[in-house]
Amino acid sequence: MILTLCKSKIHRARVTQAELYYEGSLTVDTDLLRASRILPYEKVQVVNVNNGERFETYIIPGKAGSGVICLNGPAARLGTVGDEVIIIAYAEFEESEAAGYQPTVVLVDQKNKIRQVISGHLEEEKKTG
Repeated sequence: MILTLCKSKIHRARVTQAELYYEGSLTVDTDLLRASRILPYEKVQVVNVNNGERFETYIIPGKAGSGVICLNGPAARLGTVGDEVIIIAYAEFEESEAAGYQPTVVLVDQKNKIRQVISGHLEEEKKTG
């Protein structure tokens, strides 16, 4: 059986730009991509915490250290500057691989600078809970 799990997540980043007249995609600071293990051009789901919108697109790498989170093309209609978004990348696993998988979660501050990178917190909570 193949299972789809959260591979990586950038949690509650703030939208810094919205460019309607740009070929569709999501531009993300390269530092955030590296920390989260999300690759350039990888398919992601974006969840807008402020308005509930959800959409899928692909990643375009942005300038490292810039904090950029830019909604491009039609996605620019689904959020505004200042909105908080969750960016999620998924991966498919065999059931045997999925049992021990631990996602990477990047927590950011209000300027999209990395506060903390968490890997394996779900398994750790299980052990201590």
